[in-house]
Amino acid sequence: MSNDKWARNAIQSIVRENHGTADTHLFKLPTNFTKADIYLKDESTHPTGNLKHRLAASLFLHALCNGRIHEDTTVFEESSGNTAISEAYFAQLIGVKFIAVVDKNISDEKKKLIKFYGGRLEVFDSSNARKKAIRRLKNRGYYFMNQFKYAEQATDWRGNNNIAETIFSQLQRESNPIPDYIVVGAGTGGTSATIGRYIRYKNFRTKLVVVDPYKSAFFGHWEMGVKQLDKNAEENLAEGIGRPRVEKSFLKEVIDDMKQVSNREAIASMLWLHELTRKKAGPSTGSNIWGSIQIAMENESKAGAKPITIVTLMCDGGEIYPDLYDPKARSQKKGLEDLGYETRLLNTLSATNR
Repeated sequence: MSNDKWARNAIQSIVRENHGTADTHLFKLPTNFTKADIYLKDESTHPTGNLKHRLAASLFLHALCNGRIHEDTTVFEESSGNTAISEAYFAQLIGVKFIAVVDKNISDEKKKLIKFYGGRLEVFDSSNARKKAIRRLKNRGYYFMNQFKYAEQATDWRGNNNIAETIFSQLQRESNPIPDYIVVGAGTGGTSATIGRYIRYKNFRTKLVVVDPYKSAFFGHWEMGVKQLDKNAEENLAEGIGRPRVEKSFLKEVIDDMKQVSNREAIASMLWLHELTRKKAGPSTGSNIWGSIQIAMENESKAGAKPITIVTLMCDGGEIYPDLYDPKARSQKKGLEDLGYETRLLNTLSATNR
């Protein structure tokens, strides 16, 4: 089989798989807000169980269509887990080798999933060690997927079944087909770039709000152009969002507002979602929910305010964060000994408490 034929087959395999799983569930949270509806788009229903499934498909298609991946190419990625899981899945789908360069602190469940899909792990305890590993692998001729550079380039933001298009398409069945707000995490910057560009392209009135952990460079860059991380900030527990530096895929110009979310707020919101819907999600989803709730509460407090619609994302399932759902294990993490205030606040918002 010629390499050109192999590449064409690989591209078609990814296109077929990606289009078959793109329309994930969208449902309304049962809250007691009278002036706000919050919808959650459940990206955990992808085959690899997370939001990065879409990005991984786009990154592979971007690389394949640019002639950067061949039948004998070894592909590697730096990741906090979810992107590596999804990339390992697509690497296995088209039959190329995959290496994940990860931090030692990512959950064991994520490591197991990367291996399950045929990926090899290289685990390091510092960013400098990961950088050296990346240089070494590039020098061997392996292809670096580099989600932090290519995320905003690889995704077709004008449509083609991307996450923005599916959100607006699904909302056509609801009472307010154009959301007032979409809330997402900063992550690589790729999701916010895609949604922000799509909103502008379609000339929608929707505002894009991005949430970010306190230990992350994105918020300071968006607010004041600062690219240095606050070294005194708390340790971030939400894997997949929050970066020590601003990445090339982060486009602050398409963002209308940003909100910082603490570990306590993210974890409490994650646990609240489980109590509310029986769905287990990770702390990045908790961050999205907390940001969405702040917008809803602000609108609720305005006299004469019109009802609004907010859409946010469920980024992954909570099964890969067992220690955060175990009260004993969770209480041993700094700052999470008592989530009483946040939990009480969230419980007042549940529709069952009317």
